[in-house]
Amino acid sequence: MVEIPNQHNAGAGDHQPAVFRMAELDTDLDHILPSPVLPPFWAKLVVGLVAIVCFARSYDGDFVFDDSEAIVNNKDLQAETPLGDLWHHDFWGSRLSSNTSHKSYRPLTVLTFRINYYLSGGFYPVGFHVVNILLHSGISVLMVDVFSVLFGGLQYTSKGQRLHLAPRASLLAALLFAVHPVHTECVAGVVGRADLLCALFFLLSFLGYCKACRESTKEGMHSSTFWVLLSIFLGAVAMLCKEQGITVLGLNAVFDILVIGKFSVLEIVQKVLHKDKSLENLGMLRNGGLLFRMTLLTSGGAGMLYVRWRIMGTGPPAFTEVDNPASFADSVLVRAINYNYYYSLNAWLLLCPWWLCFDWSMGCIPLIKSVSDWRVIVLAALWFCLIGLICQALCSEDGHKRSNLFFRVGFVVAERVLYLPSVGYCVLLTFGFGALSKHTKKKKLIAAVVLGIVLINMLRCMVRSAQWRSEEQLFRSALSVCPLNAKVHYNIGKNLADKGNQTAAIRYYREAVRLNPKYVHAMNNLGNILKERNELQEAEELLSLAVQIQPDFAAAWMNLGIVQNSLKRFEAAEQSYRTAIKHRRKYPDCYYNLGRLYADLNRHVDALNAWRNATVLKPEHSLAWNNMIILLDNTGNLAQAEAVGREALGLIPNDHSLMFSLANVLGKSQKYKESEALFLKAIKANPNAASYHGNLAVLYHRWGHLDLAKKHYEISLQLDPTASGTKENYGLLRRKLEQMQKKDV
Repeated sequence: MVEIPNQHNAGAGDHQPAVFRMAELDTDLDHILPSPVLPPFWAKLVVGLVAIVCFARSYDGDFVFDDSEAIVNNKDLQAETPLGDLWHHDFWGSRLSSNTSHKSYRPLTVLTFRINYYLSGGFYPVGFHVVNILLHSGISVLMVDVFSVLFGGLQYTSKGQRLHLAPRASLLAALLFAVHPVHTECVAGVVGRADLLCALFFLLSFLGYCKACRESTKEGMHSSTFWVLLSIFLGAVAMLCKEQGITVLGLNAVFDILVIGKFSVLEIVQKVLHKDKSLENLGMLRNGGLLFRMTLLTSGGAGMLYVRWRIMGTGPPAFTEVDNPASFADSVLVRAINYNYYYSLNAWLLLCPWWLCFDWSMGCIPLIKSVSDWRVIVLAALWFCLIGLICQALCSEDGHKRSNLFFRVGFVVAERVLYLPSVGYCVLLTFGFGALSKHTKKKKLIAAVVLGIVLINMLRCMVRSAQWRSEEQLFRSALSVCPLNAKVHYNIGKNLADKGNQTAAIRYYREAVRLNPKYVHAMNNLGNILKERNELQEAEELLSLAVQIQPDFAAAWMNLGIVQNSLKRFEAAEQSYRTAIKHRRKYPDCYYNLGRLYADLNRHVDALNAWRNATVLKPEHSLAWNNMIILLDNTGNLAQAEAVGREALGLIPNDHSLMFSLANVLGKSQKYKESEALFLKAIKANPNAASYHGNLAVLYHRWGHLDLAKKHYEISLQLDPTASGTKENYGLLRRKLEQMQKKDV
C-alpha cells in the first residue's frame, strides 16, 4: 500500500526519502529477470525497441478497413476544410448534428491525421503507420513509470531525485504490455491512433496525479493544486482523442482514496455492522488535501461532460441490430447474459490473444438465448475471478496483499478497446509470476516460461502485423477465426469486386446474405454486380428486399432505380430516385441518374435541371457536366453548350473528357483553331481513345486539312477497327483525295 509520511515526521533537515509505496514485488522476481537490474534509462530503451520490433512490419502497409472512411474519405484532413470544422464534426467527418453521425467526438486525433496528410503531401500511408508505431513505443516506455507506481511506488530523496523501488517487476510488466498481440489493431490500423493517443494522455494524467499526491505531503499546496489541474487538463485531452479518456479522473479518485489514503473497505463495513459512530476514517478526507483534490476532480469532470454535451447534443448514435445483436434482444436477462459473455471473451483475448479478428460482429459470436447454453459457465467463471480479485484488492486485512488492480473493459468484443485494459492483464501476470517465484524453487523454469511468453507474443505480433498490411490478407485471416461472420465474407467480396473479380465476389456476397438475411449492404453490392452482368431480375429482387428491410437506405433506392430504368420501368425508376433523394438530400449521383432517366424520356429540361443539381452538390461531377454539354450539343443549343463546357473546364481543368466534348461543340461552331487545341490536349491526356482521334479527324476534314484528317482517321481505326462512323468518314475522305489526284493529273 502507499504510505505517505505525516508532515510532522519530516523536518526541514530530514534526509529520509518521501515514500510513495505499494507492495514490493522486486525481491520476488530476482530469479526471473537478470541481475543486476537495468538502469531506468536502459530499461526504457529496451522496452521501446522491443515495441518497435513487434509492429515494424506494418510500417509500409495500406490503409485498410475503417481507415478508408476515417482517413481517405474524410474531408476534414484536407486543407480546403477549415480547422474550426474539426470541432463540429465526428471522427468520420460527418456533422455531429446529423442523424447519421456516430457521435464519436475525437477532434485531436483527426487533427493528427490532418498533420500527417499535410507532411506526407497526400494520402501516403507510410507516415501514418510510422506515427502509430512510435506512439505505441512511447506508451510502452511510459508504462515503466506507471508500473513502478503500481508495483514498487516512487521514492524521492530529499533532493527530489526519483528512485525506482520495483525495477524488475516494472520492466517485466512493461515488456508484457509492449509485446501483447491484441494491440496489433491499434498499432497497425491507422484509426487505432485514437486509442493510442487516449492511452498516452490517460497515463500522463495518472502520473501527474501521482505527482500531485506526493506534492501534497509538503508544506506548499500550490504545487499540488497545479499538478491536479494539469492532470485534469491531460484527462480532457485524452477525452478529445477518444471518449473513454475521461475515465482517468475516476481512476485518479479511486487510486487517491484506496491506495494513497489507505481507505479500508473492510474496516468501514465492519464499523457499519457494529454501528460504530467513530469519525476516525473521515479524518483522512481532511488530511493531505484529499477532499480538495476530490472537489477539483469532480468539478473538472463535470465541466468536461458539460462542454461535450453542449458540442454534441443529447441525441444518441444510431445503431442497427447487426452492430450489437444483444442490444436488440427482447429479454433483459438475455441482454445481461450476453453483455457479460462479451466481457469474458474480452478477458480471454487478453489471456490468449491467438485468435484475432478485425471484426467480431454479425454472427461471429452467436447470441446466448437461454441460461441452458453452456457458455453461461464462461461468464460465471469470469465473475468468480473478478469477485475474488475485488475482495483481495479492497477487503484484505493485510495491506500488502491489496493489489489495487484498476482496469476497465470494453462493452463489446473489439480488440481496439482492449489497449488500456491490457494493463490490468500485465499487472495480474506479473503478480502471478512474483507469487510463483516466491513459493517455488524452480526459478529457472519460471524464467523460461516468462521468456517464452515474451518471445511467442513478439512472434505473434509480427505475424499479425503482416496480416494488417493489406485488406486481402486482413479479411482472409478472419475466415479461420469467424467463419460465421457475414461482415468477413462481405469485406472479402468487396475487395474482390474492387479488383474486378466479380465471379468470386458474387460467391462471397451470397454467403454473407445467407449468413445474415438482413444484411442490406451485401444485398446492395450483390445487386450492383448482377446489374452490371445484366441479371436484372435478380438484381431488382435483392435491391427491393434491401429497401424493404431498411427503408431509408438511399444508395439501395438509387441502384433499384437504375435497374428499373434498364428494365424500361420508367415510372418506378423515377419514384425510386425520388425516394433516395428524400432520404439523402445531398445526393449528386442520384440526381445524375435521374437526369439520365429524363434524357431517355426526352424530357430535356428536366434532365438538364437534374444534372445541374448534381454539379451544384458536387462541382467536380464530370459525368453530369459532360451529359449537359452533349445534350445541349445534340439539341442544337451550341452557344449554351459552349458556356456550360467552359464553366465545367474552369472547375475541372484537367478532365480530358470535358475537353473532348467542348472541342466537338467548338468545331460545330467553326471555331476550328480553339477546337483543335482542345482535341490535341485531350489526346495528350488520353492518347489511346479512338473517338478522340476520329473526331479530330472530322474537324480537320471540315477545316480542309485533309492530310491531317487522313492521319487521325487511320490512328483511330488502328485503335478501334470496328468504329463504323469512322470507317464511313475515312471512306469519304479517301474518295475525295482520289478525285483531287485525278484532277491534278
